[in-house]
Amino acid sequence: MTVFLQDPLIAAIKQPKHIERFLQTTWKTVLLQTGTISVLKRYVDVLKENGRYVFVHVEKIPGISYDKEGLQFLAKFIRPHGIVTTKSTLVQLAKKEGLWTIQRLFLVDTDAVENGLKQVSEITPDALEVMPGIVPEMVANLVQRTNIPIITGGLVQHRHHITQALQSGAIAVSTGNPTLWKTVQKEGLYD
Repeated sequence: MTVFLQDPLIAAIKQPKHIERFLQTTWKTVLLQTGTISVLKRYVDVLKENGRYVFVHVEKIPGISYDKEGLQFLAKFIRPHGIVTTKSTLVQLAKKEGLWTIQRLFLVDTDAVENGLKQVSEITPDALEVMPGIVPEMVANLVQRTNIPIITGGLVQHRHHITQALQSGAIAVSTGNPTLWKTVQKEGLYD
């Protein structure tokens, strides 16, 4: 299993003020979805200095282009551990730059699932994040159909959403809910 997937919960940071809240937890992996090109390095450095694995969601950061040069800039100057993206071409480029990759797949219909699985089998990201994360039967189906670690995310608001996803075969769940980060850390996943 990939080293960054040590915890069953991954924090999706969507606001700068949540960085400090995240650093008060023991969770190790973060999907950084906030900032601009001018502040991104500072956010990444702070998180890495605190022993966290940082994945930048490329499409959510204004100022970074979705091309070879954008990924090279990210890898050489911002220096996160990896990226999150919906684009297969960015996964390929990031891998060439030595970055870990998480590809997002939106489960909107059967065609999206089939096309997504075809793409990930060809480019093999380090992990696949399926959204929304509250569809346990689809998670189980995807786990059976690919050997890529599955992360779920999107619409995760309660501890039982995390538990269901993990019981369905996901190895981790991402959520942007800081209260849930603390609750799960404090109370655990299971009652």
